Amino acid sequence: MNIFILSVSENIYSTKRIYDEAVKRGHEVSIINHMRCSIKLSGGKRQIIYEGEDIIDEPDVIIPRIGASATRHGAAVVKEFEMNGVYSTSRSLGITRAQNKVRTLQIMNRKGIPIPDTVFSVNPENIEEQIELLGGAPVIIKLQEGTQGMGVMLAESKKSAKSIIDTCYRMNMSILLQEFIKESNSEDIRVFVAGDKVITSMRRKGLEDDFRSNIHRGGTGFKEEISDAEKSMAIRAANYLGLPVAGVDLIRSKRGPLLIEVNSTPGLQGIEAYTKVNVAERMIKFLEKKCSTKSSRTRK
Repeated sequence: MNIFILSVSENIYSTKRIYDEAVKRGHEVSIINHMRCSIKLSGGKRQIIYEGEDIIDEPDVIIPRIGASATRHGAAVVKEFEMNGVYSTSRSLGITRAQNKVRTLQIMNRKGIPIPDTVFSVNPENIEEQIELLGGAPVIIKLQEGTQGMGVMLAESKKSAKSIIDTCYRMNMSILLQEFIKESNSEDIRVFVAGDKVITSMRRKGLEDDFRSNIHRGGTGFKEEISDAEKSMAIRAANYLGLPVAGVDLIRSKRGPLLIEVNSTPGLQGIEAYTKVNVAERMIKFLEKKCSTKSSRTRK
């Protein structure tokens, strides 16, 4: 296969791991900075221009590694490849859906996947009502487009919740409120999905004084066996969003597993380190089953 990894840097851990494993398995691999791609539409034809050349016909498959700051343009580049018949590990619509927490939760709720009780509003006049809709404090306050635990706050009292929410509204920040699941014990489960299978999963635990469990915020990870119900939930969530490869985050509650987030560009560093599973290789093997090969030159 000729594989394009869409990434802003070849030095990012996940990008390098995917590149190395794909090359090791005999594929032609190019790292393409999607932020340096120009899209040209003319006369019913489409082009993706990179370093002065049209590359739209080159890859068999693309692996988007689109960060939050580049969602709009990155998804547009992915869409052009898709419309040209190129297989993608993340559909363009899936990338934009996953980046928007509210949209993700709306889809999950409609599809019957359990989520924490959630409230979102833009009305600064009924903050107290919003808090009471979740049973009162403590509540979780999240920026709708935060990543890696940033923009996630715990308000332990009604007073602090009202202060944080009011500040966010005044700063024109889009937020959502969620119930605080005390029994989750500052832990969540990251499930790495490829197609209709779970590659591996890990439990993440936050620092002693931090309710967030993200590895990037100083948390730690452990390989974790998950139930069939949790596997099914993760696979269905990724499928509903249009993400053949995804990182799905769950928490365990008294009423069973709850979905909290789906990541279209899941990092490999933490999950490979803590589970000892070669996730990058598993991704490439998944693609080998999905895609036919064709000869094309390599671009670096």
